[in-house]
Amino acid sequence: MLKYILLIIILLPKDILSQNILIKNGTVLTVTNGVKENTDILIINGKIAKIDKNLTAPEGTRIVDANNQYVMPGIIDAHSHIALDVINEATSPVTAEVNAGDVLDPLDVAIYRALAGGVTISHAMHGSANAIGGQCETIKHRFGTTNPDELRMQGAPRTIKFALGENPIRTHGEGSKISPNTRMGVEQIFRNAFSQAQLYMKEWDDYKKGITKTSPVYSLRNETVADILKGDIIIHCHSYRADEILMLLRVLKDFGINKICFQHVNEGFKVAPELAAFGASASVFADWWAYKFEVYYSTAYNAAILTRNGVVTSINSDSEELIRHLYHEAAKTQRYGSLTDDEALALITINPAKQLGIDNRVGSIEVGKDGDIAIFSQHPLSIYTIPQMTIVDGIVKFDIKNDEADMRIDINPNETYSSFYENQRHHESQGCMHGLEELLMEDSYAKFMRYKYSKNHSH
Repeated sequence: MLKYILLIIILLPKDILSQNILIKNGTVLTVTNGVKENTDILIINGKIAKIDKNLTAPEGTRIVDANNQYVMPGIIDAHSHIALDVINEATSPVTAEVNAGDVLDPLDVAIYRALAGGVTISHAMHGSANAIGGQCETIKHRFGTTNPDELRMQGAPRTIKFALGENPIRTHGEGSKISPNTRMGVEQIFRNAFSQAQLYMKEWDDYKKGITKTSPVYSLRNETVADILKGDIIIHCHSYRADEILMLLRVLKDFGINKICFQHVNEGFKVAPELAAFGASASVFADWWAYKFEVYYSTAYNAAILTRNGVVTSINSDSEELIRHLYHEAAKTQRYGSLTDDEALALITINPAKQLGIDNRVGSIEVGKDGDIAIFSQHPLSIYTIPQMTIVDGIVKFDIKNDEADMRIDINPNETYSSFYENQRHHESQGCMHGLEELLMEDSYAKFMRYKYSKNHSH
């Protein structure tokens, strides 16, 4: 019998054997319940079981000494595209039927690099080429698995990507010569899609009640937009300008929709009271702007102004590089806005958790929540701090002292270079417009050739 038990233990995945962990003697930054000095955290079966001093643990529990180190909730990125590739289904202004969660890539080394920055959860998003884009997926950074479904955070609310401004205009009006070609046209895309979904729901209701004899034609696109109207899907909307933000607030009010997080929202500080009154949240860059004309104007005080006006605010990366430095991005709000430690840390923990609808499970160190923890050498808001260990569901996923030099999950990990192509990319091409580089370049070239032809034949 013992032989079979040992065989089962050998064959079990390593993660299953290491879900109990005791973090000892750390300075615990709970975010929601103050700072606890020289405190232990016991994680049992992936959940925080106890938070106290001098805890003991069941036999076989892994012990982590966090003496003179800082322990905080795992960082959450509300806007990311890691574990995805070519994120824009740019074939229509409305593509609500597609789902980024169906094409997750567990082999993406950016997941491990995010863990090296203390990030345990990210929001894998569709791009911003469409006024109404595809559905997104909240993922746990369970790096090491080759099963994409294991990245999904089971039970996390559904989300969807919307976009305002230049991106849908450039993709469709300028690129494909279809609506929307103006910011006014973007508004009508929303109104038409919501109205169509309302009619679709009525047609199905009439059929189910026997008022009509023939069922409507099933449409996953209309089903998804209908679920937005019902409040079953949270909107995350790419946005920059204050005028367009107010426009979408009016549209949502007209259709009775109240679940929205504005992404980027660089001019959010101009309409912070309106966002707060509506109950909208904002996920912003700490200090990125002026990388294209419509985002020419912003301020590093944006997050602090939104916070002071009662808007649930987070700081995101939209970048596989910046995701490793979100604790530094949060610290900038103390220089630009004088936020407290807890307010600054909330921008990368409990607030993005609220925006994703998962704050009952993550975002703070509380008994009963998931064992998602980040340990730092110094206070995480210090410029000198270095992440030491990152834990997901009670499982150590990053360990600065013990991890191998090459942590890629690849066909041949002994290769000098990874088998997938990596390069340094501009913010727009690695972020919300990733996958459209060639299309937009071709469109610009075509415009240039038309201009050149017209000049040569103007006489």
